[in-house]
Amino acid sequence: MDHSQHHEHGHEHGQGHDKHAGHDPEMFRRKFWLSLALTVPVVLTSEMVMDWFGYTLDFPGVDLVGPVLGSVIFFYGGWPFLVGGVREVRDRAPGMMLLISMAITVAYAASILTALGAFDLDFWWELAALVTIMLLGHWQEMKAIGQAQGALSALAALLPDEAELVTGERVPTTSLKQGDVVLVRSGGRVPADGRIVEGAAELDESMITGESRPVPRQPGDRVVAGTVATDSAIRVRVDAVGDDTALAGIQRLVAQAQASAGRAQVLADRFAAMLFYIATATGVVTFAAWWVTGDLGEAVVRTVTVLVIACPHALGLAIPLVIALSTAVSARAGILVKDRLALERMRTVDAVLFDKTGTLTKGAHKVTGVAGGPDVLRLAAGVEADSEHPLAKAIVAAAEDPAPATDFRSLTGRGVRATIGGIGYAVGGPALLRELGAEVPDGLAEQAEEWSSRGAAVLHLVRLDGSGGPEVIGALALEDEVRPEARDAIAQLRREGVRKIAMITGDAKAVAESVGADLGLDEVFAEVLPADKDDAVADLQKRGHTVAMVGDGVNDAPALARADVGIAIGAGTDVAIESAGVVLASSDPRGVTGVIRLSRASYRKMVQNLAWAAGYNVIALPLAAGVLAWAGFTLSPAIGAVLMSGSTIVVALNAQLLRRVDLTPTH
Repeated sequence: MDHSQHHEHGHEHGQGHDKHAGHDPEMFRRKFWLSLALTVPVVLTSEMVMDWFGYTLDFPGVDLVGPVLGSVIFFYGGWPFLVGGVREVRDRAPGMMLLISMAITVAYAASILTALGAFDLDFWWELAALVTIMLLGHWQEMKAIGQAQGALSALAALLPDEAELVTGERVPTTSLKQGDVVLVRSGGRVPADGRIVEGAAELDESMITGESRPVPRQPGDRVVAGTVATDSAIRVRVDAVGDDTALAGIQRLVAQAQASAGRAQVLADRFAAMLFYIATATGVVTFAAWWVTGDLGEAVVRTVTVLVIACPHALGLAIPLVIALSTAVSARAGILVKDRLALERMRTVDAVLFDKTGTLTKGAHKVTGVAGGPDVLRLAAGVEADSEHPLAKAIVAAAEDPAPATDFRSLTGRGVRATIGGIGYAVGGPALLRELGAEVPDGLAEQAEEWSSRGAAVLHLVRLDGSGGPEVIGALALEDEVRPEARDAIAQLRREGVRKIAMITGDAKAVAESVGADLGLDEVFAEVLPADKDDAVADLQKRGHTVAMVGDGVNDAPALARADVGIAIGAGTDVAIESAGVVLASSDPRGVTGVIRLSRASYRKMVQNLAWAAGYNVIALPLAAGVLAWAGFTLSPAIGAVLMSGSTIVVALNAQLLRRVDLTPTH
């Protein structure tokens, strides 16, 4: 997938879930600070403000401060809203941008007419303050919106920039052709899909399959771009490049899932659309009613007051303030909110899918059983001491004093051997036993079968120099260690009312079912490939569930993007993090409960703020229209502006209460 495709996808996704597609937080930040700097002198030189606070500013050109700086603010700071308003009119989908653009346009027109002597209205300061506050709100909003493009570039980064041909020549990965033979050194990444033509190695394929153990690959076996040869060099004949690789397939899945996600209309836009219609209708009725009475001047004043009061100061800040604060509060608790819509949806989640490796488990094996005698672990650790294999490291870590060994040799795909005290020993799995022709004693065989039935990796310790040939003298079980906090996480989710808690993994069925039974999960999906993870999420959604997916690997990226809420464990890959709407900085799955609590608390604040902002308009608009003029009560533009400021302060203070929400993981 080239950069142009990245761009096209970004455009599609942006428009899919956000009215401000293409807007840059940095643009709103620049416009906000400059508009704020220009607003200060406009407010200070306003006759209305000077009357309120009892001071006077008089210098040559004081009357021009409002018109000149106000016009700059209107065209420079207000331009994104004017463009957005035109777009909403064109799309016949009125929302926040149209409401803001209507209010600032009315305020600007009334101020220009006042400057020309047609009316006696002082709206320059109101116009300037409105534009500045709206820029602040939208800047905070843009900062909180997840930019989904990072996932695709992070996937692309898994491929090496260069490949080494068997001729010794290094070429860019993008220039590889079908039929090329490349050398993949130990520890190196496979640059393109193909088949091994020479050599054997254990490959870390966890990025594709989720399988936590390296997989032995021999000549003739297929290997996938981005996987890692852990212990030996191999030669691979390339048979798929570019868009035909498995990695490109995952990229397409992520792109499709992101494009289809988040079509929900933003809550504030729904309120803004409703308020737009109400304000427009109220303005028309107000103008007509006062005009009929024969008072054209009062008709204009009343109508302008109605439209300016309808201008959504509080509404414009109601949600951005909550988003900004919830982002700050969550960051302190190690929760990074990348997508505001994901946070909104989290409160409705009733099904949580956990990836196994690295999420519910530590993604690292530990010795969980030893059979055959007291020295088995010590001897096995001595043999494995010089090996770089993950299972070898787990055995060495479990032994307090590994036996000193010499003559270490790696038997690729089978195991390792070494000499201890003049006697040869080997450690390995079934392939080693077959090669040596060694029989497993009945007692050890029964124990090994029990371990295997629950998904453990079983290795045998073989004495090579016995008088009767190779003799199996011990066995070890190694399992991916379940995180101690995983049980707490599942218990907390049940207390929060989550109906289905499931695990989805590329690991073997026996491994998955063992972990699922241990944790008391409702459902387990095992031996699942990336496309199947994506399909499993989609299937749960079809069954009526609102799904949160929690994962940390490349193979989780499509499912994270497809889920209603994707939650990445922060210790995971960049791809998983970029595909998710929420990221847990730690690897503690209990943070998922914190996300639910934050979602519910922030949604309550949004609704409260919107209710206040809307309620203010319900009361203020009729008064501004003059419904109580017969009783001698009218709401002047100045008082309307004060009420509007008061409404904004209430919304801001209410949002601050979010700081009291406790998101810390608890036992």
